[in-house]
Amino acid sequence: MKKKIFYLLFAATIGTTGLHAQWKPVSGKIMTPWAEKVNAASPLPEYPRPQLIRNHNWKNLNGLWQYAVLPGSGADAIPEQYDGNILVPYAIESALSGVGRTVGKDSILWYTRVIDVPASMRKGKLLLHFGAVDWAAQIYVNGVKVGEHEGGYDPFSIDITSAVKKGSRQSVSVRVWDPSDDGPQPAGKQVKNPHGIWYTPVTGIWQTVWLENVPETYIVATKQTPDIDQQQLQVSVNTAGLQPGDEISVSAWDGTKQVASQASADGQNVILRIPDPKLWSPQRPFLYDLKVSVKRKGKTIDEATSYFGMRKISMAKDANGIQRMMLNNQFLFQYGPLDQGWWPDGLYTAPTDEALKFDVEQTRALGFNMIRKHIKVEPARWYYYCDQLGILVWQDMPSGDRGGNIWSQQLRVKMPEGKKVDDSHLLKAQVPGLVFDRDRSAASEAYYRKEWESIMDVLHNHPSIVVWVPFNEAWGQFKTKEIVDWTMKKDPSRMVNGMSGGNFFIGVSPVVDLHYYPGPAMPDPEIYGQKQILVLGEFGGLGLPVKDHLWLDKGNWGYRSFDNNEKLFEQYSEMIGSIPDLIKWGLSAAVYTQTTDVEIETNGLFTYDRKVLKFPKDKMFQLHQQLYNKGLVSQ
Repeated sequence: MKKKIFYLLFAATIGTTGLHAQWKPVSGKIMTPWAEKVNAASPLPEYPRPQLIRNHNWKNLNGLWQYAVLPGSGADAIPEQYDGNILVPYAIESALSGVGRTVGKDSILWYTRVIDVPASMRKGKLLLHFGAVDWAAQIYVNGVKVGEHEGGYDPFSIDITSAVKKGSRQSVSVRVWDPSDDGPQPAGKQVKNPHGIWYTPVTGIWQTVWLENVPETYIVATKQTPDIDQQQLQVSVNTAGLQPGDEISVSAWDGTKQVASQASADGQNVILRIPDPKLWSPQRPFLYDLKVSVKRKGKTIDEATSYFGMRKISMAKDANGIQRMMLNNQFLFQYGPLDQGWWPDGLYTAPTDEALKFDVEQTRALGFNMIRKHIKVEPARWYYYCDQLGILVWQDMPSGDRGGNIWSQQLRVKMPEGKKVDDSHLLKAQVPGLVFDRDRSAASEAYYRKEWESIMDVLHNHPSIVVWVPFNEAWGQFKTKEIVDWTMKKDPSRMVNGMSGGNFFIGVSPVVDLHYYPGPAMPDPEIYGQKQILVLGEFGGLGLPVKDHLWLDKGNWGYRSFDNNEKLFEQYSEMIGSIPDLIKWGLSAAVYTQTTDVEIETNGLFTYDRKVLKFPKDKMFQLHQQLYNKGLVSQ
């Protein structure tokens, strides 16, 4: 043990400049423009939790750590030696990690770093935060196990106060096991053998790691739910170490003007009256500030800031009796791209915060008002930018435990005038008596339920999120009615699109969602429109491979492929031109595949490296405006 500690301290003190000079991205793949802006001394340095901000006493731990990949058997002890350096928070398989190595179910990934904890962070409690670690993580401080976590998409925190030793230098070690698609856990589109619409595995730390010093009594989290009809905001405050007599104060602000304030003994049920609220929408994404403090005998013990938007998402019939998705009690057609959030250099992790924001900004600039976040969860800052810029978000649950499902039925489809229905890709097995829900193991079900609940909890406060999507195209779909009912009950403030693309259990979800390539098309309003919102959850997929901007030189594909930009835009324009008729008939939303190319998929608006936009930006923006014409629907 002495030898190991000496080795770690030596590695930490030989000079950070020298260590950082040793890092470089793995070559051989295309890179985004932001790759060269990655600072190995301080990658992704931004404050990672915009929904609960304490501006003092926090420290970013991103940077060079040491790593080791060991055989799964006998890899429980913290290693004595390491394979080299890895740049956190980029997954080990990524180019930006500096490693570019696959791990797999038969190996264990270890991280270790010596950190400096200054005296200013020693009073009160010391929390170690992880934005996301894929998948099963065990955390050690100074050789002592302080906690563990299973889940690749939700943040977690550990109180490490008792494990910290005298002096500023402390060692942090992380053990990670991730079976990717060999396990039953939510894994999204990661597979050990990437192909088609399935991509490179992501193992280990892939979001920011950071320290936070908090008082003995502190604010853990807030939950805020707007009600525009009652002009109020319901707020609950979760605290640790609260003592009898402590007061929790919550106030809402419009800039420097306080618009509401309320105090509570426990913080569980605070109602703020927001008179004449400024409503959040894509046209005007207004955000109020929220201030929360814990007071003891008049003295502030802890305080934090957050924000909220006053908005409502609901269902109501139009003048023709067709159910519509409403925003703030008005119909707004929702249109946006399928956004998978992958990067050729960082995989799950954007190279920089500027890059993370880029995708959202460009989506807005192209005239979209919505994004479907597909089979992945982003860092909190991504949703923060959607909140700021006014982008509606449909949030998918990352799938897992795929295989064995049979699509239960074909939706009746309505096409634009003059278009013929192509049933070839809709006709799935339809044999009476088959069981269509997947039979998942008890462990598999538990993984899904635990992580979906955690994802919904941690993202609840973002006004941009208006739709939850528990299942996509029958991937691992199980106990559909039970899961959809639970999701709706847990968060009645949002819509639930229970089955995006099938298995379709008609009447179970408020939304019926058709996937139709190339399309567009819609679920038949005469059959489904009286009781359910009608959406086109995926269509398009028009492909254009761009030389020198491809993940692989061969084997690339799109749902339909073109050889030049003019033909691509011409076909896209024809598609968009037929959507207004669908809106008149009852379509509430549509999702185009997709924001960027991803690995061998070339059906993005942008190339995978984000260096080439395949469509004319100004023409795209103008083209999309016809979809938001309020005159298309009589309310």
